[in-house]
Amino acid sequence: MPNNRGALRHRVLKRGSIDFNGGAIDCVIRNISETGAALEVTSPVGIPETFNLVIPSDHTNRPCRVAWRRERRIGVRFT
Repeated sequence: MPNNRGALRHRVLKRGSIDFNGGAIDCVIRNISETGAALEVTSPVGIPETFNLVIPSDHTNRPCRVAWRRERRIGVRFT
């Protein structure tokens, strides 16, 4: 199966937070690259198209745009 991603993703298991409009939703980062990530969430309902992904263990805060949504996962591109 071909990989159409712009950058190689690395499997991880990190705690993260989807921050938007003064609110936050916890997530688990399942894979990440220089250009994006796959996030596991309880439900993708209510998550906006753009938000900041906060990764406390890396001390990072990355602006994101949703690329795809599935039942309990969302794919994001870093903007």
